[in-house]
Amino acid sequence: MAAPSVSTWSWFAPLAFGVTLLKCLLIPAYHSTDFEVHRNWLAITHSLPVSQWYYEATSQWTLDYPPFFAWFEYLLSFIAQYFDKEMLVVQNLNYASNATVLFQRLSVILVDVVFIYGVMECCKCVKRIKESKEIIERPAFILAVLLLWNFGLLIVDHIHFQYNGFLFGLMLLSVARMFQERHLESALLFAILMNFKHIFLYVAPAYGIYLLRSYCFTENKQDGSIQWRSFSCSRLFALGFIVCSVFAVSFGPFIAMGQLPQVFARLFPFKRGLCHAYWAPNFWALYNVVDKVLSVIDVKLQLLDPARLSKASMTGGLVQEFQHTVLPSVSPFTTLVCTLLSIMPAILHLWLRPRGPRGFLQCLILCALGSFMFGWHVHEKAILIAILPLSLFAVENRKDAGTYLILVTTGHLSLFPLLFTGPEMPLKICLMLMFTVYSFSALQALFRKEGSLLNLPESIYLSGLIPLQVICEIVYPLTPWQQRFPFVPLLLISVYCSLGVTYSWIKLYVSFLREPRTDRKMKAQ
Repeated sequence: MAAPSVSTWSWFAPLAFGVTLLKCLLIPAYHSTDFEVHRNWLAITHSLPVSQWYYEATSQWTLDYPPFFAWFEYLLSFIAQYFDKEMLVVQNLNYASNATVLFQRLSVILVDVVFIYGVMECCKCVKRIKESKEIIERPAFILAVLLLWNFGLLIVDHIHFQYNGFLFGLMLLSVARMFQERHLESALLFAILMNFKHIFLYVAPAYGIYLLRSYCFTENKQDGSIQWRSFSCSRLFALGFIVCSVFAVSFGPFIAMGQLPQVFARLFPFKRGLCHAYWAPNFWALYNVVDKVLSVIDVKLQLLDPARLSKASMTGGLVQEFQHTVLPSVSPFTTLVCTLLSIMPAILHLWLRPRGPRGFLQCLILCALGSFMFGWHVHEKAILIAILPLSLFAVENRKDAGTYLILVTTGHLSLFPLLFTGPEMPLKICLMLMFTVYSFSALQALFRKEGSLLNLPESIYLSGLIPLQVICEIVYPLTPWQQRFPFVPLLLISVYCSLGVTYSWIKLYVSFLREPRTDRKMKAQ
């Protein structure tokens, strides 16, 4: 299909400019310890030789991202020195001069151009049978708003502070290339992405299986099953060469220096707790709460000696381990097995019943959610790996739109504890309200002829988020329990939101396994 004319996309630039302006307005806002993390990485990569990057431990925030991100920080450091050279001194812990804040904030905003480009390419891959004459009701326009103005990405990157937009831009661009049947480009982009941030290993199985099944095997039988004789060795070689070359460039220098075990030890610190300091709304949040409740009941019934209760936390930003009291303790290997079991049906279905790029993207989302639900030390921010790609389906299918609304609302609310300072409370509430109201109204208008997007129980559940937030943010801090049990609001938010995330995961799985083979709604333009 021919590419759309320039005039067709005249609305995209104002959307991108508007959100960029908002990001600039957020420059003076609160920033988390992740700000110091990245400042320290700038100092490490600028001041020390490569051989010391993954050994330096002056700060507790050691370099624990793959080599491409380390080189990214290294390149940024050459610009940083013109703002404030002191930020590049390793010993200057917690250094945050005005010039340093300005540089770090601007660097995130500027590299977001990759995210903007990735969004535009994904918008070109969305097509509904009936297009509205009104621009604001077109699926591509709605998708652009859902991605560019995504509440979670805004607060995580431009208040809390990280570089996720740049990385998600690479992911979206890779997905778009898959829809455009530019498979090798997609593989190249994803390989580069994994060497920037290894959390994207969550969705690597979807890429590997789909490329092997739908690119290396060039034909199917009439019943859709695999045609083994159609296997292309040249395609497999080209694919393998691209992926291996990227990893060789990334890890090659550290292999040559004999530092690969040290790099891996930094990338996969399994001595951290089962859950992150801010509980991600996943299965393990529910598991931890059940263990706590059972331990309290056992103490009340005198079935358990209070002296045996563990004093350690189930969370841990640094080195920390925890033993559950009543339920079996969970090891990293256990979470790996649970994660593999959770994504296996999706992987097998993608292999046995491929449905083109749509099936690939569905599998990618399920892999992201499965890893989020059962992974070890999962960050609450990882929910965005599922929310952003699900946006593509939300604008082309009513059922997916309903699931998206549940997942995006609960996933975003679970990020609220990241911004715990008073001045940011009105800001985060207003930003989320605007995004949520737009999401509900725009998607409902898009599918107004097909009925409601949510059933009654789903609506009741989402409505419960309002009193939950009022209790956690306003009521509970005024009670005497705040001093003794300060963790209760976090626990309530994580547990309540985990119910919505779990429900969305199950609903998406059922839809994926039941969906017919044909795919006519989404295609590359």
